Amino acid sequence: MKEHAEVYKAAGDETRLMILALLAQHGECCVCDVVEVCQVTQSKASRHLQTLRHAGLVLDRREGTWVHYRLHPHPAGAAAGFLTGNAGLLRGLACDELAARVAAWNDRKTAGATCRGLMDAQRCCKEETP
Repeated sequence: MKEHAEVYKAAGDETRLMILALLAQHGECCVCDVVEVCQVTQSKASRHLQTLRHAGLVLDRREGTWVHYRLHPHPAGAAAGFLTGNAGLLRGLACDELAARVAAWNDRKTAGATCRGLMDAQRCCKEETP
């Protein structure tokens, strides 16, 4: 029971639900993508992602200084039930709004934008070619 409560509590926050939808619709994302698309600070994004990771809903991957997140491909227990049972919801939730935000962020990255709060001009994300 406690495991189910933890998973649903993690997914019960509007920002965390938006992050889950973002990952379901667009795949692996860097923290800076979450910051820009979900319009939260880096510290809030990291805290929300940590909550989702502890609940077993997402996995992280470090690439140098950057951390990328994706939905857990093989979740266990309550996380598996949640992700399987809500896959369609997550793929369709705020789909148009998220797509517009992702497109706007990709346009800014292509134009040379960097992640908020970083001291150097390195881009954390690889540019996608159309």
